Amino acid sequence: MFLGYNTNGFAHHRLEDAIEILADLGYGGVAWTPDVHDLTSHDPLPMQVAALIKTRLDALQLVSVIETGSRFILDRFRKHQPTLVSPTREEREIRWSFLRSCLEAAGTLGANCISFWSGAPVDDAPPSVHMTRLVEQCRDLLTFASLEPNVRLAFEPEPGMFIDTMDKFAELHARVNHPAFGLTIDVGHLVCNGELPVSKHLKAWQHVLWNVHIEDMKRGVHDHLMFGEGEVDFTDVFAGLREANYQGGVYVELSRHSYDAVNVARKAKEFLDPFTQGK
Repeated sequence: MFLGYNTNGFAHHRLEDAIEILADLGYGGVAWTPDVHDLTSHDPLPMQVAALIKTRLDALQLVSVIETGSRFILDRFRKHQPTLVSPTREEREIRWSFLRSCLEAAGTLGANCISFWSGAPVDDAPPSVHMTRLVEQCRDLLTFASLEPNVRLAFEPEPGMFIDTMDKFAELHARVNHPAFGLTIDVGHLVCNGELPVSKHLKAWQHVLWNVHIEDMKRGVHDHLMFGEGEVDFTDVFAGLREANYQGGVYVELSRHSYDAVNVARKAKEFLDPFTQGK
């Protein structure tokens, strides 16, 4: 395994500068979150940017994944909307098209996967309807993903969204039932939900665990905290990753720390290095 960093923690840097800084700090991977800082309102899709940064990532020997959780990329008024569970097909198509473009960008970059979530429902339809919408959209994405060799979909359960727990992800995974449909585990989300120990889930899902997010967090509060400020048992987390024989990136996600991005990234690596190096 190796450490990476999510570019949503460098919101005030140019993307190419953030990539170079992370390489200088010794990170082995970049989780690129295409956002309004990288894209334009006229071309809000990441394909062109992917082609531009591929050369830089390759030169710096950085592994990449694509994250899709930018807050206002599709609707300047509503955070994280529309989604794959939105009420109308037209709204769901907006999110689907963005994710499709991210799949294409992942193919250009040679990224390991794209990571995405369900979104939060905004209508009062029963959960069975929301699940049906989500399953349908995931299957359609997987049909398109088959055109991009070696790109996989890593679904992330997130507090406050329709799929928020590992039990709900298990239901979704069984219904989608596709070899390219796997899992992003955010360590802090498990702590927030009280789904402990974290290592249990890392080992149980090791066969489809393609992406890991890490930060500190407290139980019951979905707030990504600097390491040492929450309740995450990092010894348990990294023991679980080793038992799961996880070989991918462990990506720091501190999206609210961009005001001090370089220092935060440096301190995060200093905190995590002893765990990744087994000291």
